[in-house]
Amino acid sequence: MDLADFRNAMELRESGYVPRTARESLAEEIIHRMKEYRAKGLSREESMALLFPRTIVDPEVLESLVAALLGGSHILLFGPSGTGKTSLAKELWGLFPKEVYTITGCPVQDDPMSVVDPRHWKRVKCCPSCEARFGTPGKDFDPVDVDARKVPVSVIRLREGFGLARVQGSSEVFPDNLTGVYNLHRLEEVGDPTSPLVLEPGKLLQSNRGLLLVDEVGKLPLGTQNVLLQALQEGIVSPAKSRETFPASFVAVTTSNLRDLDAINEPLNDRLSNIYVDYIGDHMKNRSILEVSREREYRDVFFPEIYIHAAVFVVEAWRDLSVDIPELSEVGSNRTILDTVWRSMAYAEIDDAKTVSLENFKKGVRDALYGRIRARGGDSFLRNEEILREFLSGNLELAIERAFRLYWCTFFRRKLGSSVQRAEKLARSLEQGSVQKGGDGDLLREFIKRMERFRGPVSEEEMFSITAGIMNSMKDFGCKE
Repeated sequence: MDLADFRNAMELRESGYVPRTARESLAEEIIHRMKEYRAKGLSREESMALLFPRTIVDPEVLESLVAALLGGSHILLFGPSGTGKTSLAKELWGLFPKEVYTITGCPVQDDPMSVVDPRHWKRVKCCPSCEARFGTPGKDFDPVDVDARKVPVSVIRLREGFGLARVQGSSEVFPDNLTGVYNLHRLEEVGDPTSPLVLEPGKLLQSNRGLLLVDEVGKLPLGTQNVLLQALQEGIVSPAKSRETFPASFVAVTTSNLRDLDAINEPLNDRLSNIYVDYIGDHMKNRSILEVSREREYRDVFFPEIYIHAAVFVVEAWRDLSVDIPELSEVGSNRTILDTVWRSMAYAEIDDAKTVSLENFKKGVRDALYGRIRARGGDSFLRNEEILREFLSGNLELAIERAFRLYWCTFFRRKLGSSVQRAEKLARSLEQGSVQKGGDGDLLREFIKRMERFRGPVSEEEMFSITAGIMNSMKDFGCKE
């Protein structure tokens, strides 16, 4: 929404502007978008999915997340590695309203109402710089005493460092990384401790009025976690080497894998709404991850859809069959599904081929899974490699067969009307490698044309021939309803 231009806080206040905290702004935007989607005839589940268009998780996760945000909560997304937690957290920034009114020249993008509106000032104090700039010398700051006509107003767009801050959890993130510091050398030059030139804002002040993303919060040192806790409890931050406190009004979205949960300070965890993000149980939703998460495009390689589904089935089988081996937790991640596809295509490119072959696919699966083994000394790497080798030996061919069955049975039901007689006739043609044009042969061609999404440079006839060849190699065309 485009904001109108106002010269000062008086004009802004007289316009009827109502200030909102970061949590209120985000909640209002979510409600607004949900109403828009519902007005277009979308279901509740579809509407929530559109709020996070590039992340595939179970609907229950989105429902819990949206409810927590509407309730004004800060968030902890936790679960196994590679389930979409970080992606989900990042997508919240896409939801966040970016255009805001701010006091011109404020180092932490204060809302103009924080210096002229007593009610909003009680909720979110203005920064020391604005207090000194607009307050009455020799008196405690009181917004009633401020001449709103002398408070200049600007419209800014929240962005990285000004409304958005990201923290990657590690032992090297110290408290002043979050709080910021007063530059004593600059203070000596300027001579005014309230000057915005003296402050070097940390991540908490950078996220004021916006969003703070903390990935792997359990990896933060305890002292750093305590700084975050104070900000969540009191909405203020005291920069290092400063006696002043600054406003820290933001929405915090944090993530953690299962191993680091116990490392999260319990009082801090109490301030976060815990939402468990598990692997997706629905095969077709796992398949759709490849559509919304394409980090790069391969236009020169055809990747048969049967192998795409097989890649997903392999990872799903690992999730179902594997024991809890910390070193191999990443093998079942969504990233492994993606990596299987990219590596298979890469092998086809190495062969200067137009299509991913069965051999390319098997190598891609192997590399994607082995690539998730943590490199450690001793025999641990070799032991884990052997675990995965045995797993692939027993499950890779099965995954390919399941993928073929899904592909063929979809056609059997949708296009052949579940007619066993028509299916048997077409199957014999496939086995003989001589599918005639016309009739059910054309139905199969049209079906393959719609099903294949990673089409690459091949013609429709080549695509049909390649896919039919894969189906022919499977021999058994049985399809139980």
